[in-house]
Amino acid sequence: MKLQFAMDTLTTEAALALAEAAAPHVDILELGTPLIKSAGLSAVTAIKKAHPDKIVFADLKTMDAGELEADIAFTAGADLVTVLGTAGDSTIAGAVKAAKAHGKGIVVDLIGVKDKPARAKEVVELGAEFVEMHAGLDEQAEEGFTFDTLLRDGEASGVPFSVAGGVNAASIGSVQKSGAQIAVAGSAIYSAPDVGAAAAELRAAIS
Repeated sequence: MKLQFAMDTLTTEAALALAEAAAPHVDILELGTPLIKSAGLSAVTAIKKAHPDKIVFADLKTMDAGELEADIAFTAGADLVTVLGTAGDSTIAGAVKAAKAHGKGIVVDLIGVKDKPARAKEVVELGAEFVEMHAGLDEQAEEGFTFDTLLRDGEASGVPFSVAGGVNAASIGSVQKSGAQIAVAGSAIYSAPDVGAAAAELRAAIS
């Protein structure tokens, strides 16, 4: 299972510092949506230039203009770009078209999708590399949220998936047992006093 580091900071400089500390222990460097909205796609270029050996993940959460938005992100240096699962099929198909033109990949983020297993099957048929079983910060704070729901949805989907939303050293073992290809950790790494040590701890927890 791969380890993905979601950097939800707001400046390119902060992202570069985080990436430098965590890079020895992670496989995928994700530029979070707030970072891209704040710093622009130049942040993607900067991270890819600093870490050409890493998979760079641009979390655009595209909802429309799939081909156009994916194209500009791939041109900026992204290897993977997200489109929302709630977007129309034509938006996802357009993003996949751009990915094929660049030799890159589209990830469909299922945040906000009610029936995640069913939508996961549909979007992989449309050409998505994998889906992200994702609970956002707001959903995680809601009463009744359980992390296990994401794992069950991933298992039920029968397609390649990642898990994002509350992954930490205590839960990453259950993510691997669920069959996820990728565990996505954000605050468990970037909020830690020692970013490199936190990333190394997560890496060590993957068997």
